[in-house]
Order: sequence, then structure tokens, then C-alpha cells
Amino acid sequence: MDITNLNRDKKRRKGSIDLSTMVYGKVPPQAKELEEAVLGAIMLEKSAFDSVIDTNLKAECFYVEAHQIIFKAMQDMQQRGIPIDILTVVEELKRKDQLDQVGGPYYVTRLTNTVVSTAHIDAHARIILQKFIQRELIRISGEIIGDAYEDSTDVFDLLDESETKMFNITNNYLKKNFEDMGSVLAKTINRIDELRTKTEDISGVPSGFSTLDRVTYGWQPTDLIILAARPSVGKTAFALNLARHAALNPVKPTPVGFFSLEMSASQLVQRILSAESEIHMEKISRGKLEDHEYQQLHAKGIKRLETAPLYIDDTAALNIFEFRAKARRLVNKHGVGIIIIDYLQLMSGSGEKNSNREQEISTISRNLKALAKELNIPIIALSQLSRAVETRKESKMPQLSDLRESGAIEQDADMVMFIYRPEYYENYTNENGEDNRGETHIKIAKHRNGSLETIKLRALLHFQKFEEWQEDGGFQSFNGGGNFKPVGPAPSPGGGASEGGGKFFIQGSRMNGGDFDEGFDGDAPF
Repeated sequence: MDITNLNRDKKRRKGSIDLSTMVYGKVPPQAKELEEAVLGAIMLEKSAFDSVIDTNLKAECFYVEAHQIIFKAMQDMQQRGIPIDILTVVEELKRKDQLDQVGGPYYVTRLTNTVVSTAHIDAHARIILQKFIQRELIRISGEIIGDAYEDSTDVFDLLDESETKMFNITNNYLKKNFEDMGSVLAKTINRIDELRTKTEDISGVPSGFSTLDRVTYGWQPTDLIILAARPSVGKTAFALNLARHAALNPVKPTPVGFFSLEMSASQLVQRILSAESEIHMEKISRGKLEDHEYQQLHAKGIKRLETAPLYIDDTAALNIFEFRAKARRLVNKHGVGIIIIDYLQLMSGSGEKNSNREQEISTISRNLKALAKELNIPIIALSQLSRAVETRKESKMPQLSDLRESGAIEQDADMVMFIYRPEYYENYTNENGEDNRGETHIKIAKHRNGSLETIKLRALLHFQKFEEWQEDGGFQSFNGGGNFKPVGPAPSPGGGASEGGGKFFIQGSRMNGGDFDEGFDGDAPF
């Protein structure tokens, strides 16, 4: 081989970094003496264990295996109300048949000999925790490096997994400190003063519906809002209206993150375009647009939406850990102020084999609430209702007990809203005999920080749009609106056919799938 090439190879090898000498050639971060001091102090001082627990120190944080076993025994004793001292710890280890594993009674006794004072036990515990976090970062980094070298690794999955592992360290081992009443009171007074000087009444993210904002004052930060209904009632359409109104609000535009586990991003955008341009959804989805409609689509829809701060993720089978990582990135990178999920039951949880679906949904709802608090934004999660609504002979208005798969959804949510449309159950007239097609009730069944009310809106689902209810609007204002199929002339309030002999629509066509009945005559079945 040429001498020049040999020298070049030597320089290249010399300049490259050998990761093994940086990680595997060193002793992991540890503090054995402090571990002994902490365990000894707990056995000598009655209140020491509470101080240690307050630092979020756990058994796995100890480097020495014997210390892990001893601390775990202390935790078990504390839970059972047994006093912790040298003798009781030895007896507990005997009971668990672990005394020989830790070095016998002599080793347990020797731990107290290293204790000079218990005054600084919380500082010692924090150092042990810091060393553990360092070891975890080294371990996780090593796993990421190994996976990154694998050709079969999906780089985006690796990014999500890496973020999840890093977040778990923060979530599991770093606790927020207590705040004294004075500091919390000062923050609260500042917020009250800020709200007093505002001219608008909405303190959160606007919904776009004045009647709804009157009750909620906008979607509030840290709130988990559940929006539930039976299939094909209009959950996705209403959620997209909320997203569109927030992103395009003229006074308070708010970036929106929309996670769709059911529909593709293209289908969602078609619906938003229909609502914004007021062109029938059926025409947009099939591309059957007249020239003037195409110009209207550009002028009222595309031009307004192309710069809208609306971010759509249509990943199917998204799990809660991936969602959490993506949500954090959206907030940090794009300043997203509200997140909407369509819908909750399609999300997967921890993936543990022994957990049932109810436990999984409980984990998801609990994590969503925790994430809303962490990111300080509202999260709206759509949810399905059980079939119990259909079996009831009396009112079909949904109740909290109808929430599907888990009561934990009801417990974790700050607000639960139901969508109810009488025409969904083939009820086309109200108690006064007036036509009520398009009438939509948004029932607030749980509101942790406000009143429980029912808001009436009008559904124009052929436009994928909702608007404020006008009592004198009449049937003519939403010709053909709703998720219907043609069956015959619309009955007049007096029992006869409506003028014009046109067709009206009842429940039947699929709303989300984009399928239509053959021989359709008139407006789109949305």
C-alpha cells in the first residue's frame, strides 16, 4: 500500500473517537459513603425517612445492591406502620430471608457507625439521586448509540423512544418543590389583576362560539376537556371547528396541534376547507367543483388556511408515550396553545400484557391530565360513548355513566361535554312541533371550574360547520344539512309534504368514511 495512504489512514484512526474508552472504561457515578450515611440516619432518627422520601429517593437509586434491599425493607415497614431502627430492620430482613444477602446483622449495625449527624440527610439523599440520574443518562445514551448503529432502526421511532426515556427520568425522579402560601397568593393576585385590565371576557383559548365561551371563558390552561358522542353525531366536525376557530381567531389566534388517529390529514383538511369556504363537502371530496366554486375555494379557503398555525399528526395507533413526546415538541417548537385528540379509545397505553383495556384507558386519561398541567395548555380529547345510550327508552341525552371503557375519564377530566342531535334518533320536530333538523346540544355534564349548562348550536354538516343557534333560522337555512340519506319529501309541521317536493335526509350514510348512497339527489350527506 502507498505510504501516503497509510499515513492518511493512521491520522483518520487517531482522530476518531472511541466511545468505549469514554463510557465502559470508567466506574459509574456513585456515592457509597453517602448511601451508608443515609441508611444509618434513617435507623437513628425517627423523622429522617420522611425527609428522604420528600427528595423522591427510591430503592433503585442506590448503587450498592445491599443498600437497595435495605431501603426497600424500610419502605415496606413504613407502609405497615412499623418503627424503623436497627433491630426492626434486621427482623424485617430476616422475615424476607434477605439478611444474608446484605451482609448479616453486623453490616446493618455498621451503617449507623458512619453517621455523624442527621441534619444534612436531605442534601445527602439529593446527591445519591443525582448520581443515579447520571448513571441512567449513561445507560440510556448507550442504548441510543447501539440502536442508532442498527440499519433496521427507524430514526423517528428512535427519537420518540429517546425523548420518552429522558422524560421518564424527569417525571419519575424530579419532583416539584412545595410553594408557600405567600408566593402562590402573589401569582394569583397578579393573574386576577391581569384579567381585570383585559377588555375581553375570554381568558383562555376561544372556542369560536360566544354562547359556549360565556360558560367556559375559553379553554383554560392545564384543563383536560372530554368531548364525547355516539359515532357519526359530529365529534370530528365539531373538533375541527374548534381547531379552526382557535387558529384563525382575529383577536387571539392560537396555534393548534390536532392528532387524528382515525382519519388522514388530507381528509381533515378537506373538511376544514369545506367549513371555511362553505362549499359542500361532497363536492370537495369528489372534486366536482364548478369554476366559480373553485375560485371560492381558493379565495375563502386555501388563502386563509395556508398560513394558519394548525399542525396535524395523523399517526395511526399512537401510544401515550409517543404522543407525549410529540406534544412537547409542538409546544416548544411551534408555541402550540391547545391540543385536540381524535379520539381517545384509538390511543394505546403502556402496552403491558397483563393490563386490561379499562386500566389502559385509565393510564391514558391520567397521563393526558398530567401533560396538560406540565405544558400549561388545554387538551381536548374526543371520546366514544357506550351503547347504553341506544338502549334507553327515555331521553337519549348522554350521561357521564355512558363514557366508554373507563370511569377514570370522568374522574381525570376538568370538563366533560356531550354532543346530542335529536335528528340522529330520527326525531325531526321539537316539543312545539317545529322542525329541529340541525339542532345540536352541547351538554356540559362536568365543569370543575364553572356551571353546568346546555348550549344550543346549529349543525351544517354538509359544510362540516357549526354555528350559533338562531331561533328564527328555520329549516331553509341549512338545506340538506346533517348526516342523512334521501328517503322522500320532508314533512311539514302540519303533517304534509314540504313545498317544492325536494328530498330530505335521515341518519344512514357514513360520515367519516366518505361513502355516499347511490342515486343521491341534492345536497351532500354530511
